[in-house]
Amino acid sequence: MTRRDFIKTAPAAAAGSALAGEAAFANGAANSDLVRDDAGNYILPPLPYDYAALEPHIDEATMRLHHDKHHLAYVNGMNTALKALAQARETSNFDLVSYYSSQLSFHGSGHLMHAIFWKNMAPNAGGEPKGDLARAIEQDFGSFAAFKAHFTAAAARVEGSGWGVLGYDPMGKKLLVLQVEKHQNLFVSGIVPLLVLDVWEHAYYLKYQNRRSDYVAAFFNVINWDDVAQRLAAAQR
Repeated sequence: MTRRDFIKTAPAAAAGSALAGEAAFANGAANSDLVRDDAGNYILPPLPYDYAALEPHIDEATMRLHHDKHHLAYVNGMNTALKALAQARETSNFDLVSYYSSQLSFHGSGHLMHAIFWKNMAPNAGGEPKGDLARAIEQDFGSFAAFKAHFTAAAARVEGSGWGVLGYDPMGKKLLVLQVEKHQNLFVSGIVPLLVLDVWEHAYYLKYQNRRSDYVAAFFNVINWDDVAQRLAAAQR
């Protein structure tokens, strides 16, 4: 069976309700982060604000392209991989299991990261966190300033395309800053993503061109710390 035939014969219904092999990563999603239709297919979640709401820090044109085109491509890729793997189970033909497992990891992680990313931002936001989140940052990084410097450097220096991530380690009960390449590479198993910053060029190039560091600095003006705090509280339960 060719790859084209494999896709063509995949059933219409989506298979499964989570990312196979990535349950720990998916734990970072709130119940409403990953939305499915009545047929079980994952769908593109709407932005929680207007396309222009994050101006002047993130421009309207970038938000439209990023959300409506790039994020949608990850949703579609995830659904395609799930259908193909379901077909493999039904036919006991696993010739392409490695390919579609890789596609599921890439597109599924891309979908989840973007779903978190949109909610991590809000108009009239930014500043510094408060309450338990602020105390956790101070405990694990020494100060908010030290955390900001670490996160900024990690995000700005991702090699190629990827993400800067503030995550919670439920085993060590502490916060960590990670560099993630693509959407899934270098991620530490079990870490719950709380705050994610997309540093693929499509996330900033229309406005910032090659000035990734300026984009990372601008991101701190739109961080929705209330959303990050809610994710931390959920991860600690």
